[in-house]
Amino acid sequence: MRSLKTRFALLLGGTAIVVMLAAVAALAAIGAAERTVDRTLAAQRRLELLAELSGRLTQFGLAAVETVGNPDGQPEAMAIARDNADRALTTVDEALARSFPPSDDPADRMQYAARTRPMAQLRAARAVLDRQVSLISRQSDSEKRQDSIKGALNGFGAMTGQPLSFLIEAERRSMALGSEQARALSERLRWAAAAAVTAALVLLAILYRGGTRPTLARIEEVRRAASAIGHGALDTRLSVATRDELGLLMTNVNRMAARLARRESRVAADRAALEDTVATRTADLRAANVRLESADQSRRRFFADVSHELRTPLTVILGECDLALRGASRGGDPGPIFATIRKRAQRLKLRVEDLLRVARSETGEIAFDKRPLGLALVLSEAVDNMASEAARRRVALTLDPGSQDVECVADREWIRQTVESLVDNALRHATGLTRVEVALSAVPGPAGRITVTDDGPGFTASEAALFERFKRGPGPDETGFGIGLALARWIVEQHGGTICLGAGPEGRGARVSLDIPALDPAWVAGTAGDAAGAAQVREPAA
Repeated sequence: MRSLKTRFALLLGGTAIVVMLAAVAALAAIGAAERTVDRTLAAQRRLELLAELSGRLTQFGLAAVETVGNPDGQPEAMAIARDNADRALTTVDEALARSFPPSDDPADRMQYAARTRPMAQLRAARAVLDRQVSLISRQSDSEKRQDSIKGALNGFGAMTGQPLSFLIEAERRSMALGSEQARALSERLRWAAAAAVTAALVLLAILYRGGTRPTLARIEEVRRAASAIGHGALDTRLSVATRDELGLLMTNVNRMAARLARRESRVAADRAALEDTVATRTADLRAANVRLESADQSRRRFFADVSHELRTPLTVILGECDLALRGASRGGDPGPIFATIRKRAQRLKLRVEDLLRVARSETGEIAFDKRPLGLALVLSEAVDNMASEAARRRVALTLDPGSQDVECVADREWIRQTVESLVDNALRHATGLTRVEVALSAVPGPAGRITVTDDGPGFTASEAALFERFKRGPGPDETGFGIGLALARWIVEQHGGTICLGAGPEGRGARVSLDIPALDPAWVAGTAGDAAGAAQVREPAA
């Protein structure tokens, strides 16, 4: 047999035959056991019915005595006892008919006939006693009725005692016979099971030594070869001794190992070429990064140059406006035109200052002048500076200074300009805006919280995107350079605080919250000491 299919087919066929024979034997044994148990249970049931029948006949006899002894009593007691006895007789007859159905087995017919004759005697005894009670009840003399009923009961007992005893003994013998048959069947089944187990073990041993063990050894050889190939030993080869399925598998494994060896050599060459390509692309990326850094530096220089170039003429314009205003105050009209020019120039200067701050924040050139200050006064100045613009846009700008002022260490101008920038953002970008509120409150930390809240449409972009520099909203009418929130976050973080965006009250509008750390008393004491030392140093020089 050169084919594993043939071996496995014979193995499966033999196993199937053994299983079928075992199944047939098991079914036969189960059937025999069920028949034995059924016969035993039927005999037990009939015995219980006979015991119940004996009790019913006894009750019938007692009812007969009661009827004869008390003719004027309840006549239905005799009828009830008669019906109970008849039902018990009928139940026993039905049980006998179920236990011994009509068949060709002479033993079953003989047992059924042997049980039906006593049942007929019991029915006759019940009928005889019923007739005797009817006749005795007609006698007028009570003593004669008592003697007559005693004789009738003695006859009834003689007629029912022997058939009942015969039936009970027959059922007991049936139960004993069923128990003996069950024990004998159990013994045969144990021997048959032991023989079947022995035969199965012998068959399995023969099949294992003849076909399974050699096949498993060859499969283990294939497994070890596959594991070696998987670990990189591509020179592994199997010895092919047969031409069955396992032999073909070993041949395919050898071919696979050879193909893998050739492919590995090609992969090594491709890897080397890929590394060269990666090195070339890396050099290109580095050159591109250098160009991008140069462009970024140029952009920063552009912002710084533009800011400086614009701030210089604006400073001159503001100075000339101040001189013109002072001259007008001495001579007559205050010069509203010059005042308007000054306001517009001041706003342009603030915008240029924003551009300059962005450039300096990216290069780290900003130096903050941090001093103790009250945030309420700073917010009041910011609201006053933005009041005219809010009025021009017909927006109500209010200040809520809170229940108490919050002292902190910060750069006054930077904080004020940050709040003005946030208010300006709300005025320029919130469509349908009617109200802007600047509020101050103390929060745990301790810190002072500055909130700028409006009733506009709220933020439409993600918080991370809005904090990017030069990032503007998606609306077509957005104006400005997109540096307000980015610069505000940078300023707040330089002061050790945090900034977050959210929705206004009841989920409407937009809210920007700035948390600035509250004043540290130890820092104030140190600052006072430094100022006193500086005064002592200056006094000798004076």
